[in-house]
Amino acid sequence: MDGSTQLLSLVIFVIAVVLLITRPRELNEAIPTSIGALIFVALGIVSVGDIRKILPVISGASLTILSTIIMSFILESIGFFRWAAYQIINKAKGSGTRLFWYVSLLCFLMTILFNNDGSILITTPIIINIVFILGLPYRQKIPYLITGALVATASSAPIGVSNLANLICLKVINMGLTTQATIMLIPSLVGIITINLLLFLYFRRDIPRCIPTYETDIVRFRMVMQLLLYLGKNKLRKAASLSKSFDLKMFRASIVIVVLVRLSFFVLSYWKIPTEFIAVCGVLLLIGLRWYRTGNKPLDILLNIPWHIIVFAFSIYVLVIGLQNSGLTEFLNRIFSMITSAGDFRTILVSGLTMTLLSNICNNLPAVLIGTLSLTGMGLDAETIKLAYSAVIIGSDIGSLILPIGTLATLLWFFILKKYGIKLSWNRYISVTLRIIPIGLLVSLISLYLWTNWWTNWRVMP
Repeated sequence: MDGSTQLLSLVIFVIAVVLLITRPRELNEAIPTSIGALIFVALGIVSVGDIRKILPVISGASLTILSTIIMSFILESIGFFRWAAYQIINKAKGSGTRLFWYVSLLCFLMTILFNNDGSILITTPIIINIVFILGLPYRQKIPYLITGALVATASSAPIGVSNLANLICLKVINMGLTTQATIMLIPSLVGIITINLLLFLYFRRDIPRCIPTYETDIVRFRMVMQLLLYLGKNKLRKAASLSKSFDLKMFRASIVIVVLVRLSFFVLSYWKIPTEFIAVCGVLLLIGLRWYRTGNKPLDILLNIPWHIIVFAFSIYVLVIGLQNSGLTEFLNRIFSMITSAGDFRTILVSGLTMTLLSNICNNLPAVLIGTLSLTGMGLDAETIKLAYSAVIIGSDIGSLILPIGTLATLLWFFILKKYGIKLSWNRYISVTLRIIPIGLLVSLISLYLWTNWWTNWRVMP
């Protein structure tokens, strides 16, 4: 395409990404990307044939992510927030340090069970409820809040179904979910643990040594709960979820269903059963169980489903295809060409660092799509693509955490904090991530190299 078309494509993409990141007047993220996609189609930059290729990839990935978000909604509706907050406080046994590690574990598990966005939606209110119940001063709240956000978001790296971009790109390169988890699990865990340890060392002076316990401070707990419920009409509306009745039997059954669904993603992948089919079946089971146990019809769930995610995922992919058709991804092809026959370590380092830079400039979702499409168009062998893709995911899931604009999950986290009246500047966030994330990123990439060179069976996996 000519230079004017390339310039127009770039301008449209930049405007869409800026609006996506800033969200003026709480603009739905699907609106700017949809308008940009429509312009691309109207100008002929993206053809009808391109759209036909996009639909199967996007629809399945979006349904899987939507299903996991619905699962998180159902757990919230049965009083999960209240139960989790009290359980974590009880397990901490009066130790602020122990509470720090339990919060980290909670955030990791929620991302593994659901996805990074769903985890942020679940864990942030839980952590906020905990720090308010404990009456912690602002300085002591920050370690738990920032650590929770970073761990929840970074924990999407080990498993492909824990992140929309990961799942879409898995389908693009036709890589099996089991293969992806086999390659990524150990390096990602090493990186996440490193980040967690660094965060603990960084915040060690702000983490309280002693915190109130449920058994010895029951009266204070009840007083704080009443205050939270009173304030629930405005900034702390979600704190009212702590007062909901909790059905332990239903909760246990729900957790069993969620875990079985997650395991089925890997077990049934050998029979080529789509992940979206498994996820939808799991959601229908949960909705049916909730209806049976509580008498609540699924209408409230249906009304709260973020259907716009499908539109958003489709439109952002159209924008990326438009950039590719315009020839604007050639610079990435030149960068990635450095990895051809350059050895595993260089492949991993170049792919991971390039995606980190790109994710922090224009958000990780369009970045990882651009990177994956560039890799698939280079004619690389299957082993190199698997390695490069794994490094791309580490860069887009972990490296993207340096700036708040790097991930939608981080932007969502800032939005939730603001809704609860907790003030945290971008400068404060960046002052932490600049010290923590680059180290965690490099450790993850080096671990990926060491792991894939030690355990070589991944090379023959589909």
